[in-house]
Amino acid sequence: MADSPDQTANMAGPQSSKDADAITSTSTETPSATDPKAALAARMARFKALQSQKESGRRQTEAELRADEDRPQRLAQLSKLQAANEKASYKLLKADDPDFERKRNWDYTVEESASWDKRQAKKARNRDNVAFADFRGEANKVYKRQVKQMGEKDLEEYAREKGERLQRQVRMGLLQLVEENGEVFTVDAQGRVNTPAEELYGHDHKPSKEAVDKLVDDLEKGERARLKARAARGIKDDDSGDVTYINEKNKQFNEKLNRFYNRYTTEIRESFERGTAI
Repeated sequence: MADSPDQTANMAGPQSSKDADAITSTSTETPSATDPKAALAARMARFKALQSQKESGRRQTEAELRADEDRPQRLAQLSKLQAANEKASYKLLKADDPDFERKRNWDYTVEESASWDKRQAKKARNRDNVAFADFRGEANKVYKRQVKQMGEKDLEEYAREKGERLQRQVRMGLLQLVEENGEVFTVDAQGRVNTPAEELYGHDHKPSKEAVDKLVDDLEKGERARLKARAARGIKDDDSGDVTYINEKNKQFNEKLNRFYNRYTTEIRESFERGTAI
């Protein structure tokens, strides 16, 4: 018995719908999976986006670097403006009130006033002591400056080494341990308190790496200061020949002698040099 057309259509309906869906899904697939031009365009768009991101990152990094480089200059300008503002305010207040200085001093105690006067006197002495007087005074100034530049760590290390040295000298009998009023201290033969006795410098002493580096930095700093001072005076180091002078004045004097007597002493110097060479 033959099926009716309606039954045939109903039986073939699900299969036909599946085929239609497959065709539709195939036709609606992204062109990038099948079209090379579309895939290339998508890759180019992604590449341009990465390039734009890289360029924006580079510009941001350059802006941050410029800001870091300009920061010290901006801080210096800001500090200068603040100092100028404070100075102008002080002048205005002083001009408005003749007793401004006397009234301002009312806020300070006697101890603070004495400490201020002491600091001002010390600054005045330092200003007067800037010029070169003698080598002992220069060495004393360098010593005081280096002591002032010592950090807390250096002071602690100095106190520790001094304590160990005092204990060692007490055990050796160089110092006497004394206890008085609950305090313990050492006394040497001259009656000095908590002062290590003089000892010969031992060959076993080995400074730390930090101490050696600090010494090298101090020497290099002094050499840079010396060269800077010479450059400020218009003096250049003469590395062209033998050094026959002890200072700049002696060098000028030797040059003057050479101008007048060099033609007479050239033969004598050459004879000495030949004799030394032989």
